[in-house]
Amino acid sequence: MDIVLQWLLLTVAVAVGWLVGRLGNNDSRGGKTIADEDSVRDRLQFLFTNYSDQAVENFVQSLAVNKDTVSLHLSIGSHFRNKGETDRAILIHQNLLARPELPPRFSPQVTLELARDYLNAGLLDRAEALLHQLMGDRDYGRSSAQQLIDLYQQEKEWGKASEVARTLTRGDADPGMYKVLAYLTCELAEEALKHDDRWAAQKLAKEALDYDRSCVRASLILMKLLVRQGSFREAGNQSLKVFDQNPEFGPEAIDRLMKLEHEHGDIGRLAKKLRKLYESYPSTSLLLALVESVERASGRSAAIDLLRQELETRPSVRGLLRLVEMAGYEKGMTSDEGRLVSRIGHLILTNRPVYRCVSCGFSGRQLHWLCPSCKQWETVRPIQGVEAE
Repeated sequence: MDIVLQWLLLTVAVAVGWLVGRLGNNDSRGGKTIADEDSVRDRLQFLFTNYSDQAVENFVQSLAVNKDTVSLHLSIGSHFRNKGETDRAILIHQNLLARPELPPRFSPQVTLELARDYLNAGLLDRAEALLHQLMGDRDYGRSSAQQLIDLYQQEKEWGKASEVARTLTRGDADPGMYKVLAYLTCELAEEALKHDDRWAAQKLAKEALDYDRSCVRASLILMKLLVRQGSFREAGNQSLKVFDQNPEFGPEAIDRLMKLEHEHGDIGRLAKKLRKLYESYPSTSLLLALVESVERASGRSAAIDLLRQELETRPSVRGLLRLVEMAGYEKGMTSDEGRLVSRIGHLILTNRPVYRCVSCGFSGRQLHWLCPSCKQWETVRPIQGVEAE
């Protein structure tokens, strides 16, 4: 068995030696290096698929460390990490950092890979220390900061995450980082609300809007604050600002507005405002709110006519169920067929997801401002379609 292993290692050594020599020659002729990890990984794929992991690992331990072989070490370490063998990846990257012959310019890259190993292994404190160590690096500082933000979001350390995010908004900042910072600030505002610190919550919500004027969550937090203060009319107006920020979240604003009007206002007075909104941003939630306001202002028959007319051009299951309910009540009767349609319709909707991430496709019945799957902010939105909005 030892002889077989030795022959395997010899074959691997010959293959890798040929690869290093070939790429090294290209380096001397064309000024290229083998630091392109993706390219190296592709060229080494036949090694990963044809030889045992133990053989590859043993070869790595005996492979020299220099500017031409660092990427080979990193590629094999990433290979083990991607396979879920994080312990092996950690050993490879730790061994690489401990080698005195490692060229200094590669140290930050290896350190970042080791931090990723720790993250995969759940050793968050070790990963955090390494990522902080890299924060000031010219080439890997931004990647390290983004990894730190992800780590702190995972731990719900919103204050620490926002501090790191602010470092990425200095100078030539990625516009997307302002949205991240806005939503992290909203998390802090929600925490202030839990402690009934209204002044801090209001300050933080407004700060979030300074970072990103389209931050829907900040507007809804301000609405919640106005309700607590008893400013119900202002709260209603605040909720409608969502349509200017992102109409896809209109159903969230309408649901909150209708609840507010049920408890503290007059739904009938909203008819004109809701009709105007519906003409610009049609959705099932908005249609049902408009139908209810028309019923309060002009009677059930007018509301039924409106609902029937709109369903002909923009059908929806929720709208149909409401029409069946209203029409049956108006006629003073409920047929077996009507009850059957209503029952089947509710069964269809019962287990249907209400929200879907536009980035990764994650779906569910609860709104998550931070997608549980792809970890992006404000990508989980109300689903559009006949069975939804």
